[in-house]
Amino acid sequence: MGYWQNTTRSMKISILGCGWFGSALGAGLIAKGNQVKGSTTSADKLERLRAFGILPYLITFPDGDKNDPSFFDCDVMVVSIPPKFRKGEGEAFLPKISSIINAISRHHIRHVVYTSSTGVYGDNQGIVNESDEPQPDDQSGQLLLEAERLFQNEAGFKATIVRFAGLIGPGRDPGRFFAGKTNVPNGLSPVNLVHIDDAIGITVSVIENNAWGEIFNACSPQHPTRAEFYRAAALKAGLPLPEFVAEAQINKMVHSVNTTSLLNYQFK
Repeated sequence: MGYWQNTTRSMKISILGCGWFGSALGAGLIAKGNQVKGSTTSADKLERLRAFGILPYLITFPDGDKNDPSFFDCDVMVVSIPPKFRKGEGEAFLPKISSIINAISRHHIRHVVYTSSTGVYGDNQGIVNESDEPQPDDQSGQLLLEAERLFQNEAGFKATIVRFAGLIGPGRDPGRFFAGKTNVPNGLSPVNLVHIDDAIGITVSVIENNAWGEIFNACSPQHPTRAEFYRAAALKAGLPLPEFVAEAQINKMVHSVNTTSLLNYQFK
């Protein structure tokens, strides 16, 4: 199981950002006997977290001083907060991350998982793995890479970065993404996706193996073309098939080397 000491003891784990992934991760960690606290910025979502068995907290940043300090009483913190460009929050993202890091250090949390994205790699970087230097080609990728570095450069705790490819699973049926659409670009480009079960599995493996200070790409080892994958997904869902343009202006293919070599994780 890698070169860390595996731990099966019950831990206190706080998940900052319990959206679609964070809530499912919390349920998975609870199933393994851990105590899980989860945060949301919306009071109307507190009951939903409670339904997962997660201890719910209303946590906001950058107002870190106003947050309930008991949320930060944990062995491990998982930070799962993407930049919200569609809501115009891009410029506020890095100051928010800095405020989160300050709170983590102030509360003496020693171990952190930061969930990033394979979007840190540029669309035309070709075949990449964790040893390749990301060359982001859009603002989202640039901000995520800078956030990764802020976590990695902090001396007060050990942070591991988990870069998710496109997340799919219950509630995110890929068959619906392009159903019935025509002239969808890049039909010959490879897909880089990960099922939520593997996203959870890899994150849990990091925690259980004490795999701190590392970077892990969470991306399925299978890379069919966009046309092949999304047409098959639409067919499976009983939806109209999309039509793709036979081109490949995006040639990025993300490999997950560290997940197998360091965690001994096998994709489901």
